[in-house]
Amino acid sequence: MSNVSKGQPASLRVAIAGLGPIGTKVAQALDRGIDGLVLTAVSVQNPEKHQGWLGKLATPPAILPIEQLSEAADIVIECAPGKLLRSIVAPFVTKGKTAIVLSAGALLENEDLIALAKQNGGQIVVPTGALIGLDAVTAAAVETIHSVRMVTRKPVQGLAGAPYIVENNIDIERITEPLRIFEGTAREAAKGFPANLNVAVALSLAGIGPDRTRLEIWADPTVTRNIHRVEVESDAARFSMSIENIPSENPKTGRITALSVIAYLRKQRSALRVGT
Repeated sequence: MSNVSKGQPASLRVAIAGLGPIGTKVAQALDRGIDGLVLTAVSVQNPEKHQGWLGKLATPPAILPIEQLSEAADIVIECAPGKLLRSIVAPFVTKGKTAIVLSAGALLENEDLIALAKQNGGQIVVPTGALIGLDAVTAAAVETIHSVRMVTRKPVQGLAGAPYIVENNIDIERITEPLRIFEGTAREAAKGFPANLNVAVALSLAGIGPDRTRLEIWADPTVTRNIHRVEVESDAARFSMSIENIPSENPKTGRITALSVIAYLRKQRSALRVGT
């Protein structure tokens, strides 16, 4: 006798690759319960560091190497360094499964994964993350968007170590007033600030692409939050949006990013879905 009640499909199995602030928060939310989903596996660089709290979860997941995740789950949430994106995403989309990608910048370096997903019936999901208004951009893109411009202001420590900072010998520790340190395209920003600007790449993928989406980045010692302002000109509407994100334990990442993933997961079996 099946234990799946009539009309209720079996739970989707979820894997998480990377247990930094985002992956940890999502794992805890899944363990507390999200309708129709179950956390079955995680992959992490230092398993010993996480075994303690993982073992205390109501349903402890298996700790597996990245290459085994696609056998243990239907959905993977990529919360890892961008260099690991391909090894996490490719096995899932090849099998017609879903990959939720947070390292959106790395997706620009692996755009063939989108074709691979299409070919095999898989799906790559870039969640809203730290940027409100992606629904509006997605809707406007059904017709014609003329321009998208984004200005990001970040606390100085949130930009430390970015390749663009290092390559251009910018001594950000000495910055005492707001300084524009970058102006260019979202694609260029993703290369120069891979840990910081996934939000800009998500914006570009929702709208007019990474080569037409313009971006400014300011190192600002007067702010304690990551601040993004976006201006969009389209046939359907002219609109702007601004958000101040409270950083997580990782100053490069806003707390709302993890909440965005959790909200997306809750939508999967929800009787009411709000938003595109």
